[in-house]
Amino acid sequence: MSIGLIREGIGRNLATISGLRVATEIPDNPSPPIAVLSLSNVVFDGSFNRGLTTYNFVVSVIVGRVAEREAQRRLDAYISNGASSVKLAIESDKSLDGAAYDVRVSEMSNVGAVLLGDANYLAADFAVQVYAN
Repeated sequence: MSIGLIREGIGRNLATISGLRVATEIPDNPSPPIAVLSLSNVVFDGSFNRGLTTYNFVVSVIVGRVAEREAQRRLDAYISNGASSVKLAIESDKSLDGAAYDVRVSEMSNVGAVLLGDANYLAADFAVQVYAN
């Protein structure tokens, strides 16, 4: 399966979150709030005859400057199980429009400041596993 189709599928699912920009490739100058998708690693030959490949992605959600009061509330909404949930959005179409067998968001980590240009922004990383052939 094409990594490009998998990226597009994750991007489509994330785009269902109102107000969140989505970058399926690492942008030169991200504009928060934004979800940035990057490939972490690929595990080949998970079953016989190359029948399963696991694609591990990181979705970094950057919400706003660390000093903004609203930044933590926005991040909390993306972490929660509500309408802005990153996990629920990514898993809303488990087949990624036919590009995968399954997709799973397994954890959120690395909550903290990220430096973009001259400003510190609040961000969190979501681990995403995609199972495809």
